[in-house]
Amino acid sequence: MAHLLLENFGRGSYRSLQHSAKRWTVPRDTFRCYSCSARLAQQASSTDDGRTTHFGFETVSEAQKEKKVGAVFSSVASSYDTMNDFMSLGIHRLWKDHFVRSLRPGSTEGKPWNILDVAGGTGDIAFRMLDHASTILGDTETKVTVADINPDMLAEGKKRSLETPYANSERLRFVQGNAESMPDIESNSIDLYTVAFGIRNFTDKQAAINEAYRILRPGGVFACLEFSKVNNYAFNQIYKRWSFSMIPMIGQLVAADRDSYQYLVESIEQFPSQQEFKSMIQKGGFLVPGKGYENLTGGIACIHKGIKPI
Repeated sequence: MAHLLLENFGRGSYRSLQHSAKRWTVPRDTFRCYSCSARLAQQASSTDDGRTTHFGFETVSEAQKEKKVGAVFSSVASSYDTMNDFMSLGIHRLWKDHFVRSLRPGSTEGKPWNILDVAGGTGDIAFRMLDHASTILGDTETKVTVADINPDMLAEGKKRSLETPYANSERLRFVQGNAESMPDIESNSIDLYTVAFGIRNFTDKQAAINEAYRILRPGGVFACLEFSKVNNYAFNQIYKRWSFSMIPMIGQLVAADRDSYQYLVESIEQFPSQQEFKSMIQKGGFLVPGKGYENLTGGIACIHKGIKPI
């Protein structure tokens, strides 16, 4: 069933990604708003240096965004899977499985990988990568560090890890950290950097990509799974109607938290298009394989990859 939901993009493994990609500039798409005029009119004060950013459809200072995003994910931490079920119509589990399979994390050559999963507090991707390394490749030494800025998400991940073989082992650790600056991680020390359904919430996405480049070793891979832009007009209209009409309402009914779910659907709309995000990865110094991205389920989500040149 999974293959019916995923558009093929060249399912090469990590080891087949060592190819250069041409760099080119793309125009920005016209932005289209779907929120009410009252929310669009809200403006928050900027920081002293005037740096502002988006929080959904609001314009806020960068410092305010970090606090607001923190509050959202503290609110949804215990119901994170339910949240993603609403956001993806339940397909996010298949996307995550495919994402991990496409990366083939782990080693067959006796040299374990050092993997960093950013914004991965609940452990969804980390557990899958360790399972793949252990059961598919017979690699019982590859390690995953889960980094997240939100302590509530990390607490949820630690709790879930108790149901896995990796709890309290050297193969899995959880650390609190900001993806835009991770001074505790050495340069050129990471084999694979993953971020799934997290980068759209970062205050400075380009800074996070640049930091990923710093800490990856030459030949290392940056891999991102994120909600994106639907590439079929009719399907897009249906998906937008569902997202903006139903998801906040369900958030109110199920979690008594309409505002958090409203932000989450708006954050998807604000996220760069596939081509724009590809250009950001290239700007960070990465080479991109082939087209540079793989649309899933008509573009509802997308996998982006970049390779640090050797």
